[in-house]
Amino acid sequence: MQKLALPLETITFSGELQQLVPESWFDDGYILDMDHFVETISCIKSKGFRPDLIGSFITKFAYKFLPGLSGSGDERTIANLEVSPESVTTSWMKKRVFVETLVAILPPEKESIPCNFLLRLLPIANMVGVDPLYRDELEKRVSWHLDQASLDELMIPSFSHTCTTLLDVELVLRLVTRFVHMNEAARSGAALFVALATALPSHVRAADDALYRAIDTYLKAHPGMSKQERKSICKLVDSKKLSPEASLHAAQNERVPVRAIIQVLLSEQSKLNKHIDWGGSFRGTRIPNPQPLEPLDGCLSMNEMNAQQMEIKRLKEDVLRLQSQCMAMEGQIERLLEKNKGLINWKKLNVC
Repeated sequence: MQKLALPLETITFSGELQQLVPESWFDDGYILDMDHFVETISCIKSKGFRPDLIGSFITKFAYKFLPGLSGSGDERTIANLEVSPESVTTSWMKKRVFVETLVAILPPEKESIPCNFLLRLLPIANMVGVDPLYRDELEKRVSWHLDQASLDELMIPSFSHTCTTLLDVELVLRLVTRFVHMNEAARSGAALFVALATALPSHVRAADDALYRAIDTYLKAHPGMSKQERKSICKLVDSKKLSPEASLHAAQNERVPVRAIIQVLLSEQSKLNKHIDWGGSFRGTRIPNPQPLEPLDGCLSMNEMNAQQMEIKRLKEDVLRLQSQCMAMEGQIERLLEKNKGLINWKKLNVC
């Protein structure tokens, strides 16, 4: 085949797709070599163009030179680009190489190639017998957007000699199975997270601050999680192993379930009670005939200890107030749920 006369270094690009892909690029005398087309795509990628623009360039090239994609009845093929006639085997091999090369240079982004183009390319790939690796890649890409496919586009003819049906039912079943498993994998992310977190036993962790940060990040990245999934994930954290900073953050975190917040507050209250009991027992200790001693460096004076006890008492009151507010909020939520449940039942009876 003849190579493109224009060197890649002289090609200039602009921001618009029409300027990026001029019509003259697809003339029979312009791009005649698939290897040079791959080099052109690599040059475009190096310029930092968006994946959808690169995908449009590839699809336009494929529609121009591969029959059956556009459905226009144009019989011009890659083999027709040669002046001399070729055998059927040679033409078949060229089509196979063409399809495999197209699949290899597709951008990895999901939204870069439209689903209808992939569904038209897949039957041709099966017809010319591409390598299973490229066929699997095509099927995977189609399964990404299977919800966008129409019924007519899924009427894929069968090219297998052992198939007893006109349509490739097994191919459609594989596409549907991939699509279903992909959604199941997305939904089972919470179970995978729990399995990963429980791989390290709880008694090994001296503190759960890092685990709480990981859970908070996961909840932030998956806002559509159900209430039960959020509860199962937040149960992984031992509130007794949280630092005061992490406990304060958890108590104000909207993504954490209410029961988990109450558990954190109760844990902090228990810690404060221990501090208060320790302070009371320290004050209750009486030394006979105490001698006035000068405070050592680093020791708290009586005034400082009293101030600390007052601060602990104030924190305890704040925790109790927050606990009562959380319990009141939980009660309101339960009442609202019961009210909505009753309203739904009345609607089912056509009363409302």
